[in-house]
Amino acid sequence: MRRVGLILKRGKPEAIDIAAELAPWLTARGWEVAVLGDPGVPAMDGARLVDERELGASSDLLVVLGGDGTLLRGAQYVADRGVPILGVNLGHLGFLTSCNPADARRALELAFDGKLTLEDRLRLRCQITRSNGEKLERFACNDAVVSQGALARLIEIEALLDGARITRYRADGLIVATPTGSTAYNLAAGGPIVTPDVDAVVVTPICPHTLSNRPVVAPASSRIVVRLASAASHVMVTIDGQWGTELGPDDVLEISRASPPLKLYRPEGSYFDVLTSKLRWGDGEG
Repeated sequence: MRRVGLILKRGKPEAIDIAAELAPWLTARGWEVAVLGDPGVPAMDGARLVDERELGASSDLLVVLGGDGTLLRGAQYVADRGVPILGVNLGHLGFLTSCNPADARRALELAFDGKLTLEDRLRLRCQITRSNGEKLERFACNDAVVSQGALARLIEIEALLDGARITRYRADGLIVATPTGSTAYNLAAGGPIVTPDVDAVVVTPICPHTLSNRPVVAPASSRIVVRLASAASHVMVTIDGQWGTELGPDDVLEISRASPPLKLYRPEGSYFDVLTSKLRWGDGEG
């Protein structure tokens, strides 16, 4: 039996309406449908409600009804299993989504027929080693961000690339981004846009005190180590804007390539068509 999972943007009634339309349509095509049973998500014809643990095991394809944040949340549940994701944009920019609601059925038909481009996107393995030896591990599709979580105060961060010291940053924080994440916080912080086919990571300081500090693009095979270079409190590590924990003075964050990659259906058209649409490049030009 072929299985489709659905995850809905929280607090978005439109997502429930679309899911309620898609579920019986998918069932009629021979697909088993599982919907993540978040609070407020009702039972619907042609689908069963599942919890977060079941979603990955219940899906050969994950359909995300929401924006990039919902898609990144869904990736936490299915990316390790190599489950492809198709996003229906109900958010604002929706860089990672494949289509608008009106085109959802057509996009699904193209995906089922193998006519919608499926890309492998780099993920990052982020391991925090505490001073007491405890280890925490999370995976990022967009970025890992080290930043001051309380007072608006500069922090000092040391970053190493394959054992070689990059520099000691005095900044509001530091972003380590994938090409997918290069159009997220990295872009807002002045980092470069990196096309998804480039096998690289970007290390971008946030508002560095030394203006000569610039983003660094490094091979995706690199091992990046980040730690505090001086005492600071309330410093946070945030993964994809979905999960966060405090980084202590003697804690170490190690970032490397994760396997398998994120499998993401790409919208029709080129990557630069997407940028032109989402970033409104060319507006006002004759």
